[in-house]
Amino acid sequence: MNSFHWAGLPMLVASWLGALAGILPVQGAVDPSEVGRRIDRELPSLEVLYRELHQRPELSYQESETSRRVAEELERSGIAVTRRVGGHGVVGVLTNGAGPVLLLRADLDGLPVREQTGLPFSSNHRMTNDLGELVPTMHACGHDIHMASLIGSARVLSGMRAAWKGTVVFLGQPAEERGGGARAVLKDGLFERFPKPTACVALHCNASLLTGHLGFVEGFTFANVDSMDIHVRGVGGHGAYPHLTKDPIVLASQIVLALQTVVSRETRPGDPAVVTVGSIHGGAKHNIIPDSVHLQLTLRSYTEEVRQNTLSSIRRICKGLAESAGLPPELHPEITLANEFTPALYNDPKLTQRLATAARRWLGDGRVQTLQPVMGGEDFSEFGRTADKIPICQFWLGVVSPEANAAAVRSAKPLPSLHSPYFQPQPEPTLRTGITALVATVLDLAPAGP
Repeated sequence: MNSFHWAGLPMLVASWLGALAGILPVQGAVDPSEVGRRIDRELPSLEVLYRELHQRPELSYQESETSRRVAEELERSGIAVTRRVGGHGVVGVLTNGAGPVLLLRADLDGLPVREQTGLPFSSNHRMTNDLGELVPTMHACGHDIHMASLIGSARVLSGMRAAWKGTVVFLGQPAEERGGGARAVLKDGLFERFPKPTACVALHCNASLLTGHLGFVEGFTFANVDSMDIHVRGVGGHGAYPHLTKDPIVLASQIVLALQTVVSRETRPGDPAVVTVGSIHGGAKHNIIPDSVHLQLTLRSYTEEVRQNTLSSIRRICKGLAESAGLPPELHPEITLANEFTPALYNDPKLTQRLATAARRWLGDGRVQTLQPVMGGEDFSEFGRTADKIPICQFWLGVVSPEANAAAVRSAKPLPSLHSPYFQPQPEPTLRTGITALVATVLDLAPAGP
């Protein structure tokens, strides 16, 4: 992500008031000041909701209480809610006459991270993970902001039905961090049991973008994500007699170094790809050569061509190095891919351009950025990959306070990233911008007309 530094920080509030007072033209006859007043009325309770969600993050596939709270809040807004879709998914449908069907999505799950922000509403929550371990949890990726923004947009849109026509589907999606939640809700009939969207839209917190700002990327925005395990095998023995062994630590080291050439020498220049060995484990004692070493990799790409080239290159390298070490085929490295593959997210260019244009009308040109794609993963991509090929767009929501940004500039230290235990959005202006952006999306794509 890029860092953004804005010299006119004191103008933030003033420019907001100017936009909401109607200085900037907005689609149709919608009064932006009326939208602003409605958001103002909702913000105090939404910030309370945000803090509540922040204090009790739930791990992927375990979002029972989070799901319940999101469902309750949607129902209070007069929205028909279906629970337990694809696990802990929540689907709310707000029908308002004939018109487009727009899906707005927020993710529900937290991360196994111990919060270290020192905030008075920090998370001290702990949960048992899949391995039976009790771990701390944190909304270190901003999903609490996403949920509160979704609820805020539901309240505003429910109260402004004269300003738009069509149907809005509000989706609280589970298990985004594990890459399986979108597939689960689709498998459970999201596009069959409920109105099928003509467009799907989501926002995501950006840890280097100033609050009050939005960022848009056309085309590839997030990457394919594969998790790979390589079980490097050998013949163990005494460390004093290495000639009687086939050392898997040496072989694993050779593999790690050789994998660096997959991107630099086997991927066409200009095609983004990442091969990272994130974990290497093997051996138990100074003088023992082990029988095996375990490598864990994360692989990133945008296109299926680059992805398949990366996978085949890794398999070839592992086999070739095992043969050069004199290992028989039955002791060649075992390679497995985790079932949590996340496909690349491709923002429909026309939809993205339209949403960015609408955002500029509502917020002003200076607060809408064109950003570069990143190699992170996002399973929101799944909603654009069905046979229907529904246009999707996920845009960035700035969360960094001017004070935190200025401090980072003075100290020359980077801002805390997403998934950092120190990540802390500035709630009130961030929620205001997120709600405004989602409401503006609906008003622009589904206007009431003359």
